[in-house]
Amino acid sequence: MSPYDPSAFPPFAVTVDLVVLTVRRHALCALAVRRGEPPFQGRWALPGGFVRGDEDLEAAAARELVEETGLSAEAGAADPQGKGAHLEQLATYGDPERDPRMRVVSVAHLVLAPDLPAPRAGGDAHSARWAPVEDFLDLTSAPEEEPAAPLAFDHARILADGVERARSKIEYSSLATAFCPPEFTVGELRRVYEAVWGVVLDPRNFHRKVTGTPGFLVPTGGTTTRQGGRPAQLFRAGGATLLNPPMLRPEV
Repeated sequence: MSPYDPSAFPPFAVTVDLVVLTVRRHALCALAVRRGEPPFQGRWALPGGFVRGDEDLEAAAARELVEETGLSAEAGAADPQGKGAHLEQLATYGDPERDPRMRVVSVAHLVLAPDLPAPRAGGDAHSARWAPVEDFLDLTSAPEEEPAAPLAFDHARILADGVERARSKIEYSSLATAFCPPEFTVGELRRVYEAVWGVVLDPRNFHRKVTGTPGFLVPTGGTTTRQGGRPAQLFRAGGATLLNPPMLRPEV
């Protein structure tokens, strides 16, 4: 075997970018940070950072999540005790021109969690905020408004891919419960589907579907009046990971 010469290949860096989604005020929201340093200083971007030499990709994503949100993460599933977030690898982005500093390959991760508190900025971020995903993906503005600046780097594409992953996965998996507290009502779960899909669902049909899907929901035996009106039955996520039949997304 001929000797391997590392100098024969161009160096490049690896980063992790996080598409962190939650439902706030009945809207699907994403976490964004305002960059405090070049490149794209002052522009909104997805949270993330460079992978350290002594960590793997999952560890880097989990570290960035803790630094940006204070959340721990359990890869592949939401924490059944409600203490963490769902974390999964989304896709890899390697356009040679995606970062003006050098060749950077980003491994994006999708994070889903219940209603999260106000974020804190960390690292090279100047500030952080939650905003509806449409604020970052729909760049149209009213005539009297200043046009919105796109997300830094290729983060609009990454965010769009993450939103579509979430929308498609809640059709056939129990992932929608990752947006809910440990105990929730059918109405609260319905509002998650409505926020993620951007549709209005018939309450009775939805209740029939989710309670009739084996392993999707398990009654806790309790009730709540936190939504107002009559006491509503409380459920927790069941053991099913795949839904049969699936919750098909309405055509819009």
